Amino acid sequence: METERLLTGSLNGASGDYGSRSGSERGGAPGSRRMSYSVAGDSCSVARDPGDEHLYIQQAVVFIEDAIQYRSINHRVDAGSLRLYRWYYSRIIQWSLGLTITVVLLLAFVERPSSLSISSDPRHRSPPWQPPCGVTESIEMICLIIFSLDVAVKSYLIGWEEFRKTKWLIGYTVVISISVIDWMLSVSMMCDEKLRVRRLLRPFFLLQNSSLMKKTLKCIKRTLPEIASVILLLALHLCLFTMIGMLLFPKTEDSKKNGEWELHFRNLPNSLTSLLVLLTTANNPDVMIPAYSLNRGYAIFFVAFSVIGTYCLMNLLTAIIYNQFRGYLLMSVQTSILRRRLGIRAAFQVLTCQGAQQAAGARVCVGAVLQVMSTVKMKSYYRTAITTAAQQYTDDGFMDREQFTKIFDELDKDCIKEHPPLPQYSSPTLQRLQLIFSHYYLVIFGNAVALANVVCICTVLVLNSEKSTAERDNFVLEIINLCFILYYLFEMCVKIFAFGWKAYLSYRNNIFDGFLTVLLLALQVTIFITYRLPYSQWEPSSHGVLSLWEMIRLVNLLIVVRFLRIIPDIKLMALVASTLLDLVKNLRAFAGILVVVYYVFAVFGIWLFEGAIKPPLDASSTENTTSNFSMACGTYEQLEYWPNNFDDFAAAIILLYDVMVVNNWQAFIDAYSRYTTEWSKIYFVCWWLTSSVMWVNLFVALILENFIYKWDRSHSCSVVDVERIRYETSVQLIFRGQIQEPTEEELVCQLHQHPHLHLQW
Repeated sequence: METERLLTGSLNGASGDYGSRSGSERGGAPGSRRMSYSVAGDSCSVARDPGDEHLYIQQAVVFIEDAIQYRSINHRVDAGSLRLYRWYYSRIIQWSLGLTITVVLLLAFVERPSSLSISSDPRHRSPPWQPPCGVTESIEMICLIIFSLDVAVKSYLIGWEEFRKTKWLIGYTVVISISVIDWMLSVSMMCDEKLRVRRLLRPFFLLQNSSLMKKTLKCIKRTLPEIASVILLLALHLCLFTMIGMLLFPKTEDSKKNGEWELHFRNLPNSLTSLLVLLTTANNPDVMIPAYSLNRGYAIFFVAFSVIGTYCLMNLLTAIIYNQFRGYLLMSVQTSILRRRLGIRAAFQVLTCQGAQQAAGARVCVGAVLQVMSTVKMKSYYRTAITTAAQQYTDDGFMDREQFTKIFDELDKDCIKEHPPLPQYSSPTLQRLQLIFSHYYLVIFGNAVALANVVCICTVLVLNSEKSTAERDNFVLEIINLCFILYYLFEMCVKIFAFGWKAYLSYRNNIFDGFLTVLLLALQVTIFITYRLPYSQWEPSSHGVLSLWEMIRLVNLLIVVRFLRIIPDIKLMALVASTLLDLVKNLRAFAGILVVVYYVFAVFGIWLFEGAIKPPLDASSTENTTSNFSMACGTYEQLEYWPNNFDDFAAAIILLYDVMVVNNWQAFIDAYSRYTTEWSKIYFVCWWLTSSVMWVNLFVALILENFIYKWDRSHSCSVVDVERIRYETSVQLIFRGQIQEPTEEELVCQLHQHPHLHLQW
C-alpha cells in the first residue's frame, strides 16, 4: 500500500542540513522534537512534556510497523496523522479496500456482454441475464468514491511535496478522473455505448494497491530492453527459415506435390505463422508430414529449425529473462531491506533519551521498548521473541543502538512451533497404550491402510468401468468403505487419547485427517439412515436429493483426498507441498501481474473480436452462409471450438488460457484471421510472448528459487522438524543472503531527508 518512491537523495536541497538548524527554527515543524537534557554520570534524565512522551511512543510504534511491512516512513508523524495512518493500515480497512478492488474487477463478468449464462457455446447458449442500466454503474460509482477517499488519505499522509514525486499516486488520481468521466458518458448514453475505456483502466487499482506488485512490474519493465537482442535474434531466425521454407516448398505443376505449399507455405503470413507455431511445438509433426512423405530429407529443415529455435534460442531467452529479472528484483528487495532498517533506526531515534548526543552514544529505555512492543501490530510469536530478547537488558535498564537493532533480527528467523505436552496417565496400562498409540509406526500403518483403501477403490472402478451407474454393484464397495472408515475413526480416537485434544489439533495434518474422518462418518451414517443396512441383494432405489451411487462417489472422493495425509510424512513431498503453499501466500504479486495481463488482453479481445465467429445456423449441417467457414481437419470449426470465443469476458479468459498453454493454438490464429483479418495474428502473438514466454518462465524461475531456498534451509532437518518449523518464505527472505546491509551513514542520511520528522542530533 505504501508509496513507491525510493529512499534516495542527499543532504542538500529541500531536506537541508537539519543539524545546523536552531531549536526555534525546528520547533514549529510537525512532529519536531523539543527537549531539554540534563546528564549526570552514566544516567540521563529528560525533561519532556507528557504529551510529547506519548507522541514519541506512537511514532516508534508506527515506525516499527512500517519496518515489519517494508513500508516507507516518509509520512506525517503528528499525533492526529499517526492515528489516521494506523487506522488506514488496519486489517479491516485494508480488507475493505481489497474487497472493493475485487468487486470493481468482477464487474466485467456482469456488464454487457454478460457472462451470466450456463454455456459459452453460441449454439447452445441461452440469452444471458443483462443487468438493468444503472445497477453495475451504481456499484462502480461506490467503488470509485472509495478509491477517491483512498487517494485523498494517502496524499494527506505523505504530504503535498511527496505526492508530487510519487508517480503511482498521480496515476491513481488520473485513472479515477478518467473513470468518472467515462462513467458519466455511460449513464448519459443509457449504458448503450460500445466502448468503455474505464474497463481497461480497472487493473490499475490492483497494481497500485500492492508494493511488491509495483516492484515486480518495474523489474519487468527494466528487463525488457535486456531481452530485446534475443527477441531480435529469434525473429531473424524465424524470418530466415521462412524464406528458406518458401524456397524449398514452392507451388509446382504437380498438384500431388503441393501439399506443403498449400497447407503451410502458401504466402508469407502463412509461412511465418506455421513456423512460429512450430517454435512452440504445437503443430509438430503435422507441419512437416506433407513434405516428409515425399522425401525424408525435408525433415532436416524442420529438425534444424526446432533445435535452433525451440531448444536453443527459446531456452536462452528463458535464461536471460530470469537472470536479468532476478537482478532487478534483487535491487528492489534491497530497497525493502533498507526500509526495514530505516524504520527500526527511526524508532530508536525517537525513543532515545539522549537525542542531543551523537547517535552512537544514545540509548533507549527498556521499559519504553516493551511498551512499544505491546502496542505494535504483529504476529504473536514475533512479538514474544522480540520482547524476550529485549528483557535480557532489563538489569541495565537501557539498550544502545546495536542492541536495539539486534532484537529485531527475530523478524528474519523461522518460527519453531512447540506442541502442547502429552497428557499424564497414572495407570501403567494407559501409559503403555499411550506409548503405543503415539509412536510414529502408527502413522506409517495408517498411511498403509489409506493406500490400501485407495487401491481397493481403484480396483472396483476398473472392474466397473464398462458398466453404467445403474448396473454397478454398490454393495461390495460400500462394505469396503465401511471397514476402512471404522479404522479411520479408531485411529483418530486413539491419537486423541495419546496426544490429548490440544496436542492433536496442534498438528495441521491431524486437523485435515480428523475433519475428513468426521465427514466420512457423517456420510456413512446418512447412507445407513437413507438406505438402511446393506445386504447381498441390496438394490436400493434413489431417495432424497442424492442417489446411492452419488453418495458413494462422494465418499470415494473424500477417501482419495484423505490419502494426501501422507504428504507431511515424506520430507521431499512435504517440502514440495510447502513450496506450493508459500507460492500462494507470498508470491501473490506475480499472480496479480498475470491477472492484470489477462484482464487487459481479455478487454482488448472483446473490443476486437466480439461476435466475429458465428456457428452455422443448422448445427447438423456443414454449410454456412459465409465463405470463411472451413471444415478442414484441425480447424476451429472441425474441432468444434465454438465455446472458445470473445463474446463475453469469461469466455475470453478461457480462450486466452488455451492460447497460453500453446496446445493447438494455431486453430485460434487461423480461425480469427479468416473471420476478421490477417492482422489479428499480431494480437495472439503478443499474448503468447507476454504470457507463455515472459510470465510463465518467470514464474517457473521463482518456483525454483523458492524451492531451493527451502531445500537449503531444511536439508539437514528430519520430517518432524520440517513439520515443526514454519518457514516464513517471502521474496525478501529468498534473496536475504545476497542483500547488502545499509550502513549507519546511509540510515542517518535518510533520516535527515525525512520530510516530516526533524530530529536533532
